[in-house]
Amino acid sequence: MSGTFKVACVQNTAGRDVGPSMKIVADLVRRSRDAGADFITTPECVAMMESSRRAVLEKVTGEEGHEALEAFQALARETGAWLLAGSLTVRVEPERVANRSILLNPQGNVVARYDKIHMFDVDLDDGESYRESRTYRPGDRAVVAELPWGVLGMTVCYDMRFPYLYRDLAKAGADFLTVPSAFTRPTGRAHWHVLLRARAIETGCFVIAPAQTGEHEGGRKTYGHSLVVAPWGEILADGGEDVGFIVSEIDPAQVAEARRKVPSLGHDRQYAAPDPIVADRRQALAGE
Repeated sequence: MSGTFKVACVQNTAGRDVGPSMKIVADLVRRSRDAGADFITTPECVAMMESSRRAVLEKVTGEEGHEALEAFQALARETGAWLLAGSLTVRVEPERVANRSILLNPQGNVVARYDKIHMFDVDLDDGESYRESRTYRPGDRAVVAELPWGVLGMTVCYDMRFPYLYRDLAKAGADFLTVPSAFTRPTGRAHWHVLLRARAIETGCFVIAPAQTGEHEGGRKTYGHSLVVAPWGEILADGGEDVGFIVSEIDPAQVAEARRKVPSLGHDRQYAAPDPIVADRRQALAGE
């Protein structure tokens, strides 16, 4: 790993159409670069937040000719920064799309792509209901990529609830973990900070989590609070609830230091899984 660098998390409120959303994002990317950011990250569904399955399928293309991807490639070339298109909706089948995170180098070339593995199929207490698997095809492989300062492990939003993925990325060499997100407000208030800090502590990695914020067209509300978390679990920057960006200096040497203090990545042991407790055994244990 080389020396320190600055990372930015852009925080926006995407609408239903790419053009207006990308106009705001592009301004925030440029301002992040002006603030000294070497690596600029953006949220999940950064260019379009569309809840209608039919509308998604009508609007979305493959990577070739993708309006948002072309805009991000131009921004990378213009700014000379490494750029993470947090996630874009990309057609991969006639009736399904991928939630794809794309890493671009300063020449605007695609260095790595990661398709979100874990689908957010959830019913919340406030009546919100999500079925990502109806529209999105889940990914089937974890991805790491080389940055000038170390190795990046790529994830998206709901993935953060599956710690084994992050452990696998760390064991594959990841020093930094990106978690672009569009977290709901109820789950954000309850779990956002603690889950991201836990992923950092468990792996000894920096966690970089750019997030959507505010109320979107169609009524969806996202939590915001883009975070940069150090390998020891300290929050280095928090984006709060407003549209904007945060910048934090990253010292890759802290990764080795955290892992030296707690070398748990090297302490795995094989063990037999417990037998599942079926309903009749639960009743017997409960004395029913």
